Amino acid sequence: MKFKLLLFCSFWMLLLAISCNKDEISFDAPTQDLRFSRDTVFCDTVYHQVRSETYVVKVFNNEDKDVMIPRINLEKGAASLYKINVDGKSGHDFKNVPLRKKDSLYIFVEIAPQATGPEAIAEDRVLFSTANGQQHVTLFSVVQDAEFFIETPTNPNVLSTHTTWTSDKAKIIYGDLTVNPNITLDVEPGTKIYFHKNSGMKVLNGGTLNLNGTKDKQIVLRGDRNDTYYDTIPRNWNSIRMEAASILNMNHTRLFGGTTGLDLRQANANINNSMIHTFYDYGIHAVASKVLASNLVMSNCGESCVGIFKGGNHQYTHSTIANYSDLMVSRNRVGIFATNEWKNDAGQPEQGALQQLNILNSIVYSDRDNAVNFEQMPGQQFNFLIQNSLLKYSNTSDAGFPFDSNASIIQSTKNDDPKFINYFAAQMNLRVKTDSPAKNKGNASIAATVPTDIVGVSRTTNPTLGAYQ
Repeated sequence: MKFKLLLFCSFWMLLLAISCNKDEISFDAPTQDLRFSRDTVFCDTVYHQVRSETYVVKVFNNEDKDVMIPRINLEKGAASLYKINVDGKSGHDFKNVPLRKKDSLYIFVEIAPQATGPEAIAEDRVLFSTANGQQHVTLFSVVQDAEFFIETPTNPNVLSTHTTWTSDKAKIIYGDLTVNPNITLDVEPGTKIYFHKNSGMKVLNGGTLNLNGTKDKQIVLRGDRNDTYYDTIPRNWNSIRMEAASILNMNHTRLFGGTTGLDLRQANANINNSMIHTFYDYGIHAVASKVLASNLVMSNCGESCVGIFKGGNHQYTHSTIANYSDLMVSRNRVGIFATNEWKNDAGQPEQGALQQLNILNSIVYSDRDNAVNFEQMPGQQFNFLIQNSLLKYSNTSDAGFPFDSNASIIQSTKNDDPKFINYFAAQMNLRVKTDSPAKNKGNASIAATVPTDIVGVSRTTNPTLGAYQ
């Protein structure tokens, strides 16, 4: 009996050994090219010494046999800024990698770079060497040198002296960065400011934030995920909050991708030649504040592009405010909302006078019935002027004001499609087409106060409504 059991076990062990041995020698050299899920990996822009997210390349064996890939390696070897993981093993050079017939293997790619300057290009290739020749997948990324501002329990992350930020390094903010009372932060042209999730900036009472961009060197404020996918989604960071008597001067700046863009609390803002888009709540949330804006482009905000609370003083000249969003279809998506009321942080209602709201030579449009919505509180001052502008308007009961035969609405039109080139966030271009009803409809005297459009084109004759001539 024992002999039979021993013979039975020996038979199966021999069979297993033969099977394993046969499996080992069944891998042949490839005779056809390998196929890849992509031939170039464009990694998200990464910052000095910060590891990127992981990217995936799939390698396919289209042959009817199991193959052995003699070598997979990074062209720059151990000096490469990239790391790869092949079939579960990390490194930069791999030999004799098996790949079953009609099967695939995963190669994971990431980069943890060193940067020597404001921007550099990190490039390498993953090489696949076989008897059939050499193939490759290109790896490409932009690397930025960065300066970090990190709020911790022991570091409140405060600027307590007048400070100038230059464009030689990106600024990465974790938590809140606070500008102390009566302190000025100057941001030079071309500077990029990135906010981590749930991060933001506060400018306290009497502080000043100067965003001094130029047409050719814009300032960018956004979340720290640089993949273009994140250009079109909100809530990647919080907001820029300006406290009482603080001053914002903003020129040639692009602000996007957060919860609220500018959160103004009894603050003063001068905004020119700038873009504010893709915010979950408001692009501008202004409480009893003063905002003077020209050549401003706004879009894709959940509640309203501009939210005016507790009155204040506002003027939007040659601005394009177009609130469309296929991501936030359940939100109000108003262009401009204004009311005399506001609930403070304790939830108590407060009221204030709307001294003036001017909408001049502008476009305010939406995919909702009313792009402009007013809620005047009884007994409160509520002055507005809409002149030479194009609005989306449904009816008085919803919009909160009559459009026709209104002395506060001068030479303006309603519900004429402005014919934007493309109002979708992924390919946004809010210039208007040549046959747009906004063409040549601007008031020349108003245009003379803003003689060039957001990209520097003259509008001194036949001015077009909005930020683009």
